[in-house]
Amino acid sequence: MFERFTVAARQVVVRARAEAEELGHAYTGTEHLLLGMLADPSDPAAALLVELGLDHATARAEVVRLVGGPDGDAEALASIGVDLDAVRAAVEAEFGAGALDGGQAEPKRRGWLRSAVVDRSPFTPRAKKVLELSLREALRLKDREIAVRHLLLGLLREGGGLGARVITDRVITDRGIDLTLLRRELESRTA
Repeated sequence: MFERFTVAARQVVVRARAEAEELGHAYTGTEHLLLGMLADPSDPAAALLVELGLDHATARAEVVRLVGGPDGDAEALASIGVDLDAVRAAVEAEFGAGALDGGQAEPKRRGWLRSAVVDRSPFTPRAKKVLELSLREALRLKDREIAVRHLLLGLLREGGGLGARVITDRVITDRGIDLTLLRRELESRTA
């Protein structure tokens, strides 16, 4: 399916994986797809969200608030009296330096001699659904390629993931924007 993606839509997927890694998440979810879209505000679909008050920084802060980020876990543990530096020191004293750093992904065997590296941040079922729905949105609009607007339409159509929740909370609820009008505006914008 990725062969039908525009360069910009492919970049959204690449940026989504990078966002997941930066946030310390072991998966790529709908929230990461949203962040990947908003990372390029020059795209017409992302520009619409920015016009409505949802930029990359706001969305990222909301994702970190809802699911945590690179520092969120440490702050949460510190608030209940767990000192991560002390835990690390104790583990390294027992098991050696770097014991908590994790290693390289182990090869996963497929068939007799084939192997592939285990995916470090697999797509969640909802994110996969968004990618599938983006294809359906492109077909519905009679477009030959899947652009960023189709990804965003797919995200809105899926509706249950964290990415849709961030849009709903920050655009639909806070700004009083009607979801149907948002979809129509997206449909009218071209990449």
